[in-house]
Amino acid sequence: MANEANLDLVEISPKADPPVCKIIDYKKFLYEQKKKKKEMKAKTTKVVVKEIRFGPNTDDHDFDFKLKHAEKFIEEGSKVKAYVFFKGRSILFKDKGQILLLKLAQALEEVATVESMPKMEGKRMIMMIAPKKKK
Repeated sequence: MANEANLDLVEISPKADPPVCKIIDYKKFLYEQKKKKKEMKAKTTKVVVKEIRFGPNTDDHDFDFKLKHAEKFIEEGSKVKAYVFFKGRSILFKDKGQILLLKLAQALEEVATVESMPKMEGKRMIMMIAPKKKK
């Protein structure tokens, strides 16, 4: 039947019982499959992570400035990786760094959720913040 119609016999579902075959133009079938894959890939969202760096002794004005940047990143749909970098002897002020990150989380609580609480990784204390899901 496929030869009479000048088309190809294509096996659609080989694992089915009995196997499913269609009489179609094979090149067109491949083209449409490729098109579907491309469409699916375009629909996926890429997660962008923006970083904001603080020092343990970051002043209020600097904190507010960086807070505005964090809000802008979250409105764009990016995740924010906020971290306090401890240099030299400033590692003694771990509690200051944690307070700073928690203050940031509290300021952003209306637009974002905390993905991971502040934790030490080497010389930095890191916290991840993700935008809230829109309804």
